[in-house]
Amino acid sequence: MNYRHIYHAGNIGDVLKHIVLANILKYLQKKDGAYRVLDTHAGVGLYDLTSEEAQKTGEWQQGIGKVLENLGHAPDPVKEVLAPWLETVEKFNPGGGVQFYPGSPEIACMLARKQDRLTLTELHPEDFEELKNNYGGDKKVKVIALDAWLALGSFLPPKERRGVVLIDPAFEVEDEFARVADGVIRGWKRWPTGTFAIWYPVKNFSAVRQLIAKLDEAGVRNTIKIELSAGKVSSDAPMKASGMMVINPPWTLTKDMNTALPWLCKTLTQGINPSWIVEQVIPE
Repeated sequence: MNYRHIYHAGNIGDVLKHIVLANILKYLQKKDGAYRVLDTHAGVGLYDLTSEEAQKTGEWQQGIGKVLENLGHAPDPVKEVLAPWLETVEKFNPGGGVQFYPGSPEIACMLARKQDRLTLTELHPEDFEELKNNYGGDKKVKVIALDAWLALGSFLPPKERRGVVLIDPAFEVEDEFARVADGVIRGWKRWPTGTFAIWYPVKNFSAVRQLIAKLDEAGVRNTIKIELSAGKVSSDAPMKASGMMVINPPWTLTKDMNTALPWLCKTLTQGINPSWIVEQVIPE
């Protein structure tokens, strides 16, 4: 476990992941009933973009930095889709700009109502300690040092019977897509009505196709693929493209992403052939 998200916080992958997550949570809040968020690779929850680690890569400048720089020119419908996510960013940066960037635990925590609950798992020892310091005193939140794939078997289905599972591994190991497929299928079998949001880098196209095929073969239904690329994808270059595979998505999510992604694609462009897609890959 060498991966630490501070080097990548606020990048184009986070932009996509957190817009999707925030809009799923806002949809769940249309009903009064409590929901549960299970974040399997939680990280630390909040990142200082002026830190040495974040400055070393500067990836946030091509992500949240560009979004904020160009937000004034965004059409109102785009701003509406981005609002649930950007509200959490702005709360940590009241003077404008961006020094602090909220990760998925912080976004989920800030958007949660008093009846909603979060389960955060993290295996990296240093990140877990920081995560525990950040959220250990919050009664809505459970913070557990546990392997993500064990968490999918241990905490599903949630007693609330509503909610979302966010899965965003580091993809540092060669067989990560296979592990994702196995873990998601195991979790889905325990909770087939739950929403599962899976983040992945877009570098290995065949691995993405195989993930979809495995989910389909296992009986998973109603799955959409959302991808955003800032430019031509290369397996040996820094990540410019990522995707979200969402099982049992809110019915509003496809429309929301079709609204926001054209503007995001234009705004976050880093080279030739930027692209985006929202596609139903497994039917209902």
